[in-house]
Amino acid sequence: MTKLGNKILYLAAAILLSLPIVSCHSTKSNTHTYRPYHERRNRGGSSNDDTGAGNAATTETRKPIPQSGHGLVSDEWAKLDIKLGRHDNKKLYKELKKWLGTPYVYAAHTCGEGTDCSGMVMEVYLEVYGIKVHRNSAKMLEENCSIIDLEDLQEGDLVFFCTNGDGRVSHVGIYLKDNKFVHASSSRGVAVDDLRQNYYATHFHAAARVNSRH
Repeated sequence: MTKLGNKILYLAAAILLSLPIVSCHSTKSNTHTYRPYHERRNRGGSSNDDTGAGNAATTETRKPIPQSGHGLVSDEWAKLDIKLGRHDNKKLYKELKKWLGTPYVYAAHTCGEGTDCSGMVMEVYLEVYGIKVHRNSAKMLEENCSIIDLEDLQEGDLVFFCTNGDGRVSHVGIYLKDNKFVHASSSRGVAVDDLRQNYYATHFHAAARVNSRH
């Protein structure tokens, strides 16, 4: 090879070595778009008999993995070992803590053994407030509650969801604070979740207050 050819090779090698190393890892973001769930508050249809969330398992198992700040529940929330203020209803938190981890069982309502969403709400309301609410989540909203603005949610209010894709109320939970609520998840049993989590924001139907608590 000629001297000119060698110089060209050396020059090409030097240029390649001077190039910056580029990572092959994707920079695509995994965060999801937050959907304003208050826009879904007036969606119609809430009268058919649908105890708890009997068919919610088929939809809930497809929900996306929650991202930071949108549904991740800290250990203290998961156990309800949180610092309560003087205005917090300690009896409510104490009662709900007993229910945490109770397996999901359709049409059941026994703490520690099995419950569906409306069964848990019914028992907690009877124990904490001495109020008997309907056993069915749709009728609970229709006959026992008044719809309120999302911004007016207070500890002990109820949050309702349409999880079956047919526009009918089929799931209910008890609101705590900081967007957190307790409910009987069809896949995880009684647990704490965040209203901003994509699945619950997408299926949110209404915030409501039990009439006897006005």
